[in-house]
Amino acid sequence: MLVKQMSVFVENTTGKLEELTKILADNNIDIKACTIADTVDFGILRCIVEEPDKATRILREKGFTASITEVIAVSLEDKPGGFHKVLKILADEDIGVDYVYSTINSDEGEAVIMMKVKDHQKAIDVLSKKGVKLFCMPELV
Repeated sequence: MLVKQMSVFVENTTGKLEELTKILADNNIDIKACTIADTVDFGILRCIVEEPDKATRILREKGFTASITEVIAVSLEDKPGGFHKVLKILADEDIGVDYVYSTINSDEGEAVIMMKVKDHQKAIDVLSKKGVKLFCMPELV
């Protein structure tokens, strides 16, 4: 149930993010979800892409610093408190959350959050037991 996330350091200069997305587009790699955290000099682009290993290799060849991290993809109930329900399950089991970002699963039309947590396997087990829907890589791309 783990999903491969590509993380890329991107210089915080005009056109650098455009360059990165052009490289992916030129190689027919679609971005399914992304977030960027910035600092003064650089940002960290975290994204779910088709063929993450290929995308990472290509970006490294073009001079970017890129790596693969595993995250979990969690379906959210489309109602107030849906996100809270998931976070409460994790908090009750003492599972820390490093970061989250969201996307839409276009096939299902449902909200999906990508979560980097302290203990992926424990989170998967606990969420599954509580009936929370989790996605695997093929379902997202």
